[in-house]
Amino acid sequence: MLGQTAAASLRHRVHQALEQGAVGDRVGRFIDRALVLLIILNLTAMALESVPELDTEFGHWFDAIELISLIVFTVEYVLRLWAVVEHAPDRHLSALRMRFKYALSPTGIVDLLAVLPFWLSFVFPFDFRAILVLRIIRFLKIARHSPAMRSLLDALYSERRALAGCTVILAGTTLMAASLMYLVERHVQPDKLGTIPDAMWWAIVTLGTVGYGDVVPMTPLGKVIASVTIFLGFVMIALPVGIIATAFSEQIHRRDFIVNWGMVARVPLFAGLDAAEIADVMQLLRAQVAEAGQVIVRLGDEAHSMYFIAAGEVEIELKEQRVRLGAGQFFGEVAVLRRARRSATVTALTRTSLLLLDAHDLHALMQRDARLAKRIHDVMEKRVGQDAVSPRGDIVAEEVE
Repeated sequence: MLGQTAAASLRHRVHQALEQGAVGDRVGRFIDRALVLLIILNLTAMALESVPELDTEFGHWFDAIELISLIVFTVEYVLRLWAVVEHAPDRHLSALRMRFKYALSPTGIVDLLAVLPFWLSFVFPFDFRAILVLRIIRFLKIARHSPAMRSLLDALYSERRALAGCTVILAGTTLMAASLMYLVERHVQPDKLGTIPDAMWWAIVTLGTVGYGDVVPMTPLGKVIASVTIFLGFVMIALPVGIIATAFSEQIHRRDFIVNWGMVARVPLFAGLDAAEIADVMQLLRAQVAEAGQVIVRLGDEAHSMYFIAAGEVEIELKEQRVRLGAGQFFGEVAVLRRARRSATVTALTRTSLLLLDAHDLHALMQRDARLAKRIHDVMEKRVGQDAVSPRGDIVAEEVE
């Protein structure tokens, strides 16, 4: 029983580290960055290996990189398959079904394809060079570690019907332009436009605004058709670009909204606020960037705002210790409600992105919403009454634990 508990605890920890489940988890951040670095190193080695001179001189290094990558990615896949049962949204499923679900998911298939062909190459007589080129599949693994890539894939998926519609329109326009050009130019250029399939090559190149110039109209009417086709090509390009750009922007804003929501909701001062009230508080946030080594707040200064750490790391210099806070954490919350002095000096250890909530802005919101003001004051009085904060300080104990 004790062994099962220890195994379950270890499995949960592995899942958190691989999926970066805990905000500010240093182990998770290290693993995430190490895997991204290894993927980039692997792809770089693949490209350089195709140069004969470099392959001759550094071939043993390329082989070492490939072997290390194969071992690491295999261990990663096995650990993900083992720890996926800790994925909270799927807890209602059996362990076997959860593992099958991961194995058949797009990310699971990419993880498998990143290692399986290379292990099979040791057993079956594959063309080794072709196997090495398959390493390009590993680029897709970056989608798991890159929020931007995930947002782009989510945008493509959310607009799949609109993009499918664009594809249908493009196919119809291609067929129409090719048919017209075939009717006009088939006798003039039978070798290039003598059939509609031949003319479709000209149409798709023209609609794509590539214009290779290998097939051009010769007759005046053909040139008119080509002019109209070129104009339609601009429309064909603009449609999917506009759809993807809008969806991508919405995904980025939605992701930032969720991240910021999570940070605000974690602050005990705003405990008990409903969704609309937290959204009102979020609208007051403004961004600030602190370079490495920059003092963000200084001991003894008047405190007029609290800070959320969106990215980076800061160090709080207390009387008896130094405490580091990372992404998703906050400091100085008492300052937004009462006149206080900074009880510690806070310095950026790395380039840090901060979100500020000014006391003046929060008080203005509380004056407009009496219910919100009462809830915040109730929480504040309870916490100060429990000696959670010194009479004049602005750093609360929970912030640095």
